Amino acid sequence: MREITFENEKLMFSERACFSDNSRNHPSQKRREREETPCPLRTDFQRDRDRIIHCNSFRRLKHKTQVFLMPKSEHYRTRLTHTLEVSQIARTIARALHLNEDLAEAIALGHDLGHTPFGHDGERALNAVFGGFHHNEQSLRVVEIIEKNGGGLNLTAEVRDGILNHTSGGRPKTLEGQAVRFADKIAYINHDIEDAIRAGVLTERELPEFPVRVLGDSKTKRITALINSVLENSRSGAEIRYDNETKKAHDELRAFMFEKVYFKQEINTEKDKAGFVIEVLFNYYVKNPGEMPQLYRELTLGHGEKRAAADFISGMTDDYAIDVFMELCVPKAF
Repeated sequence: MREITFENEKLMFSERACFSDNSRNHPSQKRREREETPCPLRTDFQRDRDRIIHCNSFRRLKHKTQVFLMPKSEHYRTRLTHTLEVSQIARTIARALHLNEDLAEAIALGHDLGHTPFGHDGERALNAVFGGFHHNEQSLRVVEIIEKNGGGLNLTAEVRDGILNHTSGGRPKTLEGQAVRFADKIAYINHDIEDAIRAGVLTERELPEFPVRVLGDSKTKRITALINSVLENSRSGAEIRYDNETKKAHDELRAFMFEKVYFKQEINTEKDKAGFVIEVLFNYYVKNPGEMPQLYRELTLGHGEKRAAADFISGMTDDYAIDVFMELCVPKAF
C-alpha cells in the first residue's frame, strides 16, 4: 500500500507538492530525528497524523479554551474543535492545489498541541512569568520532547516545520505548511465571529462594511471567499497567497475582532482571573518542582525548574488548572 501511494502521488500531485517518498525531497537529509522501519501500509506523513491523533496532548485539547472561557453551552469552540476545522480547511486547499493532503492534515492536527489552558490569555500570562513562551514553539516541544513520557513522537521534519511556523511570523518551508498557516486564520476569525454573536458580544450588523462586501455576510460565504482567493492566487509560484483586495478585507476583519472581541473589557475581566491562576501555579511549581509529575521533575534536570513548570502548566486543561489552583490556594473545611 505504501508503494502504491507513492505511485499515485506521482500521478496526482503538483511538482510543488511535498511527496511522501523521501527520495523526491531531500534524500541527503534525515526525515526523522531517529530512523525507523517504514510502515508497510502508511506513508511517513500518514503515520505522523495518526501519532498526533492518538497522543495525550491531542485529547486534552477538548478541554482547552478557544476564546470564551469555560462556556456553559456546548456549542462554543474549544481548542480541539478549532483544530478540526483548521484541518478540514487545510485539506480542502491542499487537495485543490494538488498538494500533499496527508502532510497538511498532520501539521494542522498538531499545530496547537502546546497551547495553554485559557487560550491566548493563558499564553500571554505564561509568557509574562516565564519570559519567552509561545504556543507554536511549545507545540514543537510537545512533539519532540514531552509526549510519550519524554520520548517525543519522532515526527518528520516537514510536519515539525509546519507546526513551528504556523503563526503570523512564520514561513513554512512547504506549501502544505503554508496552507495550514492560512487555514488557521480562516478558521479562527470566522468561527470566533460565530461564537461572539452567540455570546451576545457582537451582532452580524456590527461587522465592518468592506470585509462583508468583499467576503460575504455569513460564515459560509466568508470561508468560501477566502479559500477561493487562496486557490485562484496560489496555483503557481512558491507561496500561498490571497489577492490584494481579499487580503485587505481579511486583515480588516481580523483587526476588528481584536478590538471588539479578543480585547473587549467584558471578556477580559474573566481573562485576568485566568492569568492570575497561571501566575500562581507557575510560581508555586518553580519553588516546589518536586510536586510536579515525574516527567516534569526529570525535565528540571536538563531544562531547569522554570522550563519544566511552563511545560507542565501549558499541558493542563482549563478545569485541571482551576482544580490545582483551588487545591493550593483555597482552605479546606475542618
